[in-house]
Amino acid sequence: MNRPGANAAFETIYRSEKRRVLATLIRLLGGFEAAEEALQEAFTAAAERWPRDGIPQNPYAWLVSTGRFKAIDRWRKQARLAAAMPELTALSDELYEPAVPEDISDDELRLIFTCCHPALPADARIALTLREVAGLTTEEIARAYIAPAPTIAQRIVRAKSKIREDAIPYEVPSHAQLPERLESVLRVIYLIFNEGYAATEGPGLTRADLCAEAIRLGRLMVDLLPDPEAMGLLALMLLHEARHHTRIDQAGDIILLEDQDRSLWDRRLINEAGALVEQAFAARKIGPYVLQAAIATVHANASTTEGTDWAQIVTLYDVLLRVDPSPIAALNRAAALSKRDGPEAGLAAIEAIIQQGQLQNYPLAYAARADMQRQLGMVEAAVDSYQRAIALTRQPAELRFLKSRLAALSSG
Repeated sequence: MNRPGANAAFETIYRSEKRRVLATLIRLLGGFEAAEEALQEAFTAAAERWPRDGIPQNPYAWLVSTGRFKAIDRWRKQARLAAAMPELTALSDELYEPAVPEDISDDELRLIFTCCHPALPADARIALTLREVAGLTTEEIARAYIAPAPTIAQRIVRAKSKIREDAIPYEVPSHAQLPERLESVLRVIYLIFNEGYAATEGPGLTRADLCAEAIRLGRLMVDLLPDPEAMGLLALMLLHEARHHTRIDQAGDIILLEDQDRSLWDRRLINEAGALVEQAFAARKIGPYVLQAAIATVHANASTTEGTDWAQIVTLYDVLLRVDPSPIAALNRAAALSKRDGPEAGLAAIEAIIQQGQLQNYPLAYAARADMQRQLGMVEAAVDSYQRAIALTRQPAELRFLKSRLAALSSG
């Protein structure tokens, strides 16, 4: 295989398999640290050997086997054979011909539930899962939480220590335990999707690999426990994914919802999501993910922005804010309110949200305010709001969009 082709293939496999390989290595080696080191050693070996020998028929099995053997060799070389004996004993029966798990997804479910174990603090569960399951960097997680990177790093380290010291089992809980563990797991899956849907860093607005991973995990959760909220989350992600290719143009610039070509939206995903929402509503257990999916369904079924049932969307947001109050939901409601009642009503709602202080460092709050001010002819105020949004924005595509809006307003 030529070097450019090998490098491209290696990068593709690295992106698609690293989280699965890590999850299995954690099970086989019994801990995060050993598995993470083995993962790096396996991919280092692959980078050296695959361009020469070719890519194996089953890269996942090759990487798992190589990583496991590397770990065993490392334990031996470090003269810790006695300490590592339980691990070596457990692996010895298949030392030379490791079996590939029949259901690889089981390992990832085990990892998710381990990271989201109720013995861990809530903030640590999410940080650890985003790091170990989704593969986000500490810096990406910190930006998603608007928190310092060292704080996030400490949470992850403490969570791993807690898992090791308390011998938290690496397993999918029993069906009786699933409901109490579901909320944390769904929240983490949604955060993974959000990072893919609107990346906090990198040249592109989206990260398709994270969106695909979150949807895959969402499907696993629905299969494992067909809870209405699990259905709602999967539906919500499918509805956003349905218009993925219409959100940016060929240059990577943002296309607003009202300007997207709705004929290009994926009706197959929309129909699948609609069926999930109907099934969730039929269960009469309406939670925040089901409500958000219902809102997205109204958007997906509208032929135009003007033809959207904004009254229904505002009503759904009212219910959502009673069920699960959040400033982001309130901001989205304000945008919908402006469509139903006009920009004055939207601006008043946004001002009230900003005054509460929870979104003072959230760029989209100022971008939304700037848009309302622009529509009302409040040019000077809109310029100030756009500038504040720009100062808080790090995502290149969002930054280009805001600067273009500011430039158009200043030149007009």
